Amino acid sequence: MKIGVISDTHIVAGGGLGLRRAASNLFYKTRPDLDILRRIGEKHFKGVDRILHAGDLVEPEVIEALEEVAPVDAVKGNMDHGDLATQLPAKKVLTLEGKRIGLIHGWGAPGGIVDRIRREFDVVDAIVFGHTHCPMNIVLDGVLFFNPGSPTDKRFSPYNAIGILNVDEKGITGEIIRL
Repeated sequence: MKIGVISDTHIVAGGGLGLRRAASNLFYKTRPDLDILRRIGEKHFKGVDRILHAGDLVEPEVIEALEEVAPVDAVKGNMDHGDLATQLPAKKVLTLEGKRIGLIHGWGAPGGIVDRIRREFDVVDAIVFGHTHCPMNIVLDGVLFFNPGSPTDKRFSPYNAIGILNVDEKGITGEIIRL
């Protein structure tokens, strides 16, 4: 199974700057829009079986745009308010190809985030998270910690990125894709 992984899109539908959008736009010279997701879908997520979004969507239209490519599982991030905050869970566990994948956004300072999110899940094979905008693809104590980075904001990372997870009976492997 091939899974597209994305986080921290901070997308603003329609490009407007309303009250609920203001916080997510403070750091952008140009606001990211849904066309970014469509380009990612066409180029990088073509043929994926599922997409995981690790929070900070900002607008519900992000899920709709990604669902044009594949079914989407998402969790809320610290920048998701209104409908997203009430409709999306803070975390979830998916069982795919017999492997358990925890999905969470994360919180707090980047230092120590792996320890904080690990405590949120019992037995899992992988944890997909976001929040730091910094890509991560490491295995610690038999658990894959996978952060795809952000496709729209590299203020905490030298490059924008997304990810792919490959899941089969042997295990889970991750790949970071620089944009």
